[in-house]
Amino acid sequence: MNHALRLLIVLAGSGLLTAAAGWAADLVLRRAGARHPETPLWNSLRRCRRALQILLFAALLRGAYRQTAWRPLREHEVAVGQVLSLALIGAGAWLIVVVASATVESGYAHYAAGTRDPARLRRVRTQVTLITRVLTAVVAVVAAAAMLLTFPSFRALGTSVLASAGIIGIVAGVAAQSTLGNLFAGFQIAFGDMVRIGDTVVVAGEWGVVEEITLTLLAVRTWDERRLTMPVSYFTTRPFENWSRGGVQMTGTVFLHCDHSAPVDLIRDKVYEILENCPQWDGRGWDVAVTETTPSTMVVRAIVTAKDADDLWTVRCAVREQLIAWLSEKHPGALPRLLVAPSPQGGAGHSAQP
Repeated sequence: MNHALRLLIVLAGSGLLTAAAGWAADLVLRRAGARHPETPLWNSLRRCRRALQILLFAALLRGAYRQTAWRPLREHEVAVGQVLSLALIGAGAWLIVVVASATVESGYAHYAAGTRDPARLRRVRTQVTLITRVLTAVVAVVAAAAMLLTFPSFRALGTSVLASAGIIGIVAGVAAQSTLGNLFAGFQIAFGDMVRIGDTVVVAGEWGVVEEITLTLLAVRTWDERRLTMPVSYFTTRPFENWSRGGVQMTGTVFLHCDHSAPVDLIRDKVYEILENCPQWDGRGWDVAVTETTPSTMVVRAIVTAKDADDLWTVRCAVREQLIAWLSEKHPGALPRLLVAPSPQGGAGHSAQP
């Protein structure tokens, strides 16, 4: 009974100390956030409270469980110590990841508050996301290795593993060539400013917006809400269109096939009238010209501009729809016509049928 009481005291004491430490840390961070509301770091670090409490609880139990002198614990002392060590390593890795993520996110939020350049924000956001993912992966690998080293069998195996590390490295490099290529391509994309989260791109004949960039994959959300997922090495080995690189302003065209008798000057005036009443037109430029002729029609090209790809699509659709409606109502003869002539094969004695 005395040993069981000691166990309860150790558990209760560790729990109380853990709760007190978590409450004190949360209080300090909350007061720091109140003193410095312009810095989101302190409020972000409050998310680390749970990981800190688990780490402290595991550390306290790891150091005091032998003092209970409880017979079942003595009989399984190695196994209990192993479990507590694993919990301690896991909680420490979790705390490192949460603290690093909160620090990086608060730094990005502070940077975004003072920057008005959307392209630069997308670039920094891409880099921050990739850095966070790399840090998480590194901490997870190190924590897993530390957990494995707590097992005596793995420690005994360490000598032979190190002796064959060169051969294993070569085999792993050949086997994971594609994965490693994608990993380095992800670094090249993030820090080479080739493509960023939020960029409008055209890949594999599909138009969309870059939604997510991971260490090995890149997701593009198309205009119809589909997701194209492809390896990041695609963007380092093949050409693609990035409509957001170097500025998001864009110029587009609207083509109309009209009859040769179409009033080009009136069409030019109507296009300018449509653009003036279109809020998506940015006013940078416009033009109307006949760019090609065929035996039956001529091609009228209207050039329009907009501040980004979405607005350009709206402007092009508005010009095309309103111009066709205006021609149909005011100048129906300007639309393409198909002329049907009598067939000469009918002969002189036969009347031609339309």
